[in-house]
Amino acid sequence: MFRSRAKDEKAQAADKAPVNFSKQPRDPQAPKGRPTPKRSEAQSQRRSVANTSMTRKEAAKRQREERRSALERQRQALASGDERYLPARDKGPVRRFARDFVDSRFNIAEFFLPMAVVILVLSMVRVAALQNIALLLWLVVIVLIVLDSFVTGFRLKKQLNERFAGENKRGAVAYALMRSLQMRRLRLPKPQVKRGERP
Repeated sequence: MFRSRAKDEKAQAADKAPVNFSKQPRDPQAPKGRPTPKRSEAQSQRRSVANTSMTRKEAAKRQREERRSALERQRQALASGDERYLPARDKGPVRRFARDFVDSRFNIAEFFLPMAVVILVLSMVRVAALQNIALLLWLVVIVLIVLDSFVTGFRLKKQLNERFAGENKRGAVAYALMRSLQMRRLRLPKPQVKRGERP
């Protein structure tokens, strides 16, 4: 009722205009000949086009390749100490300091496996004296490892509180003690400091 005549004429012209599927560029002033789709319709069309472009087999293959490359990056990071690709448990300055603290000193716990093999061999010999020595060695080794772990944990906790006041240090001491149980050459991420070097 209150619409202008020019708008009415344009609307009628748009209704009558033939739908043109040619690839030629059209005049921006000319009516397009179809209603603008709703946003939900346009999004569903885009999604269907994106989903049909890759089969399930191709998607699975692509996912496997991405996982393989991520694992390869992580493996290289464990060897080189690159923080960007390390697993979540090894990331952060607190965990790095804990690793360096353990790697910079001799730990009795890291010699547990070789000592365990020697003690096991002694205990298998059918000589009562050697079996008694093996039993005593077990006791000595376990006590030494517990004492060394206690001292390491106490010193590390003190250093962490001094250096990283206000940061989340939860689990860092346990992480370091677990690392101290591994032989130095088998530790991952690889040690970045030499023995005796201050972290």
